[in-house]
Amino acid sequence: MTQTDIWTPLEIEAEGVGGAEELAERVTGLGEEFGRLLTAEKGLVFRGFGVTPDDLDHVLDALLPNRLAYVHGNSPRTKVGSNVYTSTEYPQEFTISMHNEMSYAHAWPARLAFYCQVQPGSGGATPVVDAELWLQSLDDEVRAAFADGVRYVQNLHDGFGLGKSWQDTFETTSREEVEAFLAPTGASWEWRADGAIRVSSLRPATTRHPVTGAEVWFNQSDQWHPAGLGDDTAAALAQILPEDELPQNVTFADGSPIPPEYVVQIRDRGLEHAVDVDWRTGDVLLIDNVLLAHGRRPFTGDRRVLVAMSD
Repeated sequence: MTQTDIWTPLEIEAEGVGGAEELAERVTGLGEEFGRLLTAEKGLVFRGFGVTPDDLDHVLDALLPNRLAYVHGNSPRTKVGSNVYTSTEYPQEFTISMHNEMSYAHAWPARLAFYCQVQPGSGGATPVVDAELWLQSLDDEVRAAFADGVRYVQNLHDGFGLGKSWQDTFETTSREEVEAFLAPTGASWEWRADGAIRVSSLRPATTRHPVTGAEVWFNQSDQWHPAGLGDDTAAALAQILPEDELPQNVTFADGSPIPPEYVVQIRDRGLEHAVDVDWRTGDVLLIDNVLLAHGRRPFTGDRRVLVAMSD
C-alpha cells in the first residue's frame, strides 16, 4: 500500500441541521444496503450530526439493532446505559494498543459504535487498523508460530485483588451463571479456595470475515502478554505475582511461552499501520469488528467516549 492510497474510514457529513433524527433516518433508509456499505468501507464516521447523550439510544438503535452486554470483557469499563459503556478506563497518558473487541472470547461483537460525548483537550484519537493488513505486516516467522492459536488465562478475583473481579467480568454474583456462560465456550475453569476463578481458553490467532472471506489477525496476545505492557510495568508485575497468577496471561496453544520480541512486533506493527480518527463532541464512529482493530491515543483533558456493540 503506497502513501497515496492509505485506507481511511468513510466520513458521512450531516446535511442541513443534522441531529440524531437525520442520522437514524439515513441509516434506516438504506436498509440492507447499510450493512453492505459498512462491510465495503470497514468503518464509518458520522460528523456534524451533533448527537447528544439524550439522542444516543435512538442513534444506537439504528446502528446496532441488537445491543450486547459486555459479558466476559477484560477491560475496565462502567455501564452508563442500556448496554452502553465507557470506553476503556485506562490512564490517559498511555496508548491502548490495537485489538479487535473480545477476540479472545468464544463469540465477539460484529459491530462497535463509539460516541464522543466530550472531546479531549488534545490527542485522544481512536486509531483503527485494517486487520488483514496487520496480519500481512507480520514476519513469516511470527505468523507461523501462531498457526495453532493461543491460550488465554484469566485469574479473576472475588472482589479484592489486581484486575477485574469475576462478578464484574460476567455481570453476575452467581457462580452457576458464570459456569452456564462458560460451559458452551470450550473454556476450562477452576474455582479457587479464596473465591477466585481461573479460566483457560484456547482460541485461533486469525479468523475470516463471514462476508468477504478476508483472513485477519484476530487475537489479543500482545495485550495479554506482560511484554506488551512495557519493560518497567512487566518488571513491576513480576515482583508482585508469578506470570501464571497474573490477572490475565497468554501462551501458545501448547502452553509454551510466547517470545517477548514477537509480542512487541505485533503491538508495534498494528500501531504503525493504524489511521487515527480524531474526535469532536457529538461524533459517532461505527466499525466492523472483524475487519478493523482499534485502540486509543494518549490525551489531555476530560475525554469521554462511550461504546456499544452488537452481533
